[in-house]
Amino acid sequence: MIFTDFLKYVPKIAKENLIGEEAHKKMSPPERVAFIEKMDPTTFNPRKAAVLMLFYPKELETHLVLIVRNAYRGVHSSQIGFPGGKVEVFDTSMEATALRETHEEIGILPSQISIIKAFSELYIPPSNFTVLPFLGYSNDALTFTPDPREVFGIIELSLVDFLDEKNFTTQLLETSYMREVELPVFKFGNKIVWGATGMMLSELKEVIKKVL
Repeated sequence: MIFTDFLKYVPKIAKENLIGEEAHKKMSPPERVAFIEKMDPTTFNPRKAAVLMLFYPKELETHLVLIVRNAYRGVHSSQIGFPGGKVEVFDTSMEATALRETHEEIGILPSQISIIKAFSELYIPPSNFTVLPFLGYSNDALTFTPDPREVFGIIELSLVDFLDEKNFTTQLLETSYMREVELPVFKFGNKIVWGATGMMLSELKEVIKKVL
C-alpha cells in the first residue's frame, strides 16, 4: 500500500475499537490461555514495558519495523519484536517509554514519530511483564541505527506482506509452557514471529483490516 494512502486511514484506525483478548487468543497456545484465565494479576506484581509499532514509507510503500534481539541469557533471547523496553522512573508516561526506547534501540527520534493510539496491554508470564504497545507512524523515509548491544538486526515488513493471509500459518515450536507444540505464527520469508509479538501483531492486523 502506498504510504500516502495509508495515512488516509489513520483517523479511522485511531477511532476503531480494540479487540485485544480476541486477537491475542488467535496467537496463543492453549496452555497460555488456561493460565491467563486462572491467574490472579494482583499476586504477580509485574514490571511494566512499552513498545512501538511504527509504520513509515520505504520507496513510497508502507512498512512496519521489527527488530531481532541479540542472543542473551533470557526468555526473549534472539526473538523478533518491536522496539521498546521497560519503564524507567524518569519516564513521564508509557508513551514516553516507547519513544525513548525506540530512539535508543534503532535511532529514530521522538520528533520523527506521531503516535496514533495505544493498543491492548498484554501480560507476558515468562518474563512477568505487562507490555503496552503504541501505534505510530513517521512521514520520513527512515534510516535505522541499531544499538549493537541490544539489536542484532532490523526487519522492514511491507504492509502488503503483513496483511497477506498466506503469511499466517502454524509451526512446531518449543515454548516456555512445553517443549514442542504446534503454534500459530506469522511467517515472513524465513522469519517466524510468534508469542507476545505475534499477539500484538494479531490485534494490529485485525484493526487495520476493519478500516480498509
